[in-house]
Order: sequence, then structure tokens, then C-alpha cells
Amino acid sequence: MSFDPLTVSEEIQGFIRRFVETNNYHGVVVGVSGGVDSAVVTVLCAKALGAQRVFGLILPDRDSSRTSTRLAVELCEEFGVPHRIFSITPLLRKVGIYRMFPPAFIFPRRIQENYVKNKWRTLSRDPYLDDLLDAGNAFFKKGLAYYRIKHRIRMCLLYFEAERRGYAVAGCVNKTELKTGLYVKWGDSAADFEPIAHLYKTQVMELAKLIGVPRKIVERPPTPDLIPGLTDEFILGLNYEELDRILMKFEMNEDLSNEDPGLVQRVKQIVSAAQRRRIANVRFTD
Repeated sequence: MSFDPLTVSEEIQGFIRRFVETNNYHGVVVGVSGGVDSAVVTVLCAKALGAQRVFGLILPDRDSSRTSTRLAVELCEEFGVPHRIFSITPLLRKVGIYRMFPPAFIFPRRIQENYVKNKWRTLSRDPYLDDLLDAGNAFFKKGLAYYRIKHRIRMCLLYFEAERRGYAVAGCVNKTELKTGLYVKWGDSAADFEPIAHLYKTQVMELAKLIGVPRKIVERPPTPDLIPGLTDEFILGLNYEELDRILMKFEMNEDLSNEDPGLVQRVKQIVSAAQRRRIANVRFTD
């Protein structure tokens, strides 16, 4: 699948400008996480509209990596994007979320990460498929509720910030995430417009290099940053190069005989289970 990042960059910037102007928004709010997807969206919005018409909202919680917050701030500062750090920890604590699991701050980050990885491996035969299907035992479902509410609270704050400014909320979900269900329904999938939803993750990373996203962000292992230690590729069970290559072949109906049959089957299982994420607003007339 051919991909020209320069052309794509120009096309997305035009899309951003048209969307904002056509719908009479004054600017754009982006949830800046310290990851490559939100970095690409932030930079493209700044290039399209001017940095002063973009606002970066950085929303860490107790479990977030400090590196994520630092990289998010550095990105906004480098591109002149006004920004604010707002910890959602007090909100989550008020709701009672942290009472679901023991406090983690008393342990070094490395111990937290190793504990979570080991726990993930033992939760079920296939934790990610159970996640997609809202399956698993009571403890596992408690974990789903624990991490998903974080993105949903972030969504509320993004819209609060956007609406009081007359801004639009820019989404940061990519095509790989949409196909594999690697997002939270009514959380990071909720936005007024999606600048990179037509790009696979590997394409987003190529685009990031072209538009000047710092290498520290581009080369950092992608992570949801909702629970310590879990990276995207650890959760999915394969790397993005493999995943995107197979997804593209699915899309183009290309021959898969030279792919590892086990990986192809894994991707098929994930894509099938991810259909459940799309259940939303089902009406009687449907």
C-alpha cells in the first residue's frame, strides 16, 4: 500500500482547516498524552490553524507515566501550543475508582509494571480477546471498569474545555486501533473530528517523522498509559509492523500465504471480536 507522508500531511491540514471553518469553530482542543498519535494530531492542527488556535489538555492520573506527561509538555512547548496539565486523580478518587485496587504509589514504578504484566498473563487464556468481548471473571471485569473510566472522564474534560472556548475536540484514534478495538468506547473514540482515523499506526509513525514530532515520542513503545507496564504490542500479542501488514492485506484482498498462519489467525480473531466495540445507540427501529 503506497503512502506519501508529505501529501498526506497537506491533505490532513486542509481537512482540519475546512472542518473548523465550515462548522464555525474558533480552534481545536487536543488531549495530549505524550504518545505519537496525539503528537501528530497536535502538530498537524498547529500547522493548519496556527499554534494559538490549538489548546493541549494533558490529563494524567495516578497510574500515568511521568515520562508521558513530560513529553506532552515538551511537545506543546516546542510547537508553541498553549496547554494545561490537569490531574484527573482527585476525580477518580472521588468516584471511588482507586478503592478497587491497592494503592500503587508506595511501590517503585518497575515493580508496578512487572506486577501488572504478570497479572495480565494469568487473568485468562486470552486477556485482550476477553477485553474486546467484555468477558472474563469478576476480577477481570473490575479491571475493565477501572481503566475505561479514565478515558471517559478525560472525554468530559476535553469537551468542557472545548465548549467554553468555542473549540472542536480533535480525536487521536488511528485506523489500526479502530480495526482492532484498541480504544475506549465513549472515551478516546469520542471527538468532533478524526484527523488520522484513516491511517494505520505505522503510517502515523512515518508521518510523525516528516512533520517533526520529537524522536523521543516517535521511538517510544506505544502504550495506552492507563495501567503501568502494558504497552500496545504486549496487549495485542504482536508488533505493529506485523499487525498493519496483515490488516492492509485484508483490506486489499492480497495473498496471505507468505504470512505466519498463527499471526493471521490472531489478527482475524482480534478484528472479529472488535466488532463488539461498535455496539452503540441501538434503537428499536434498527
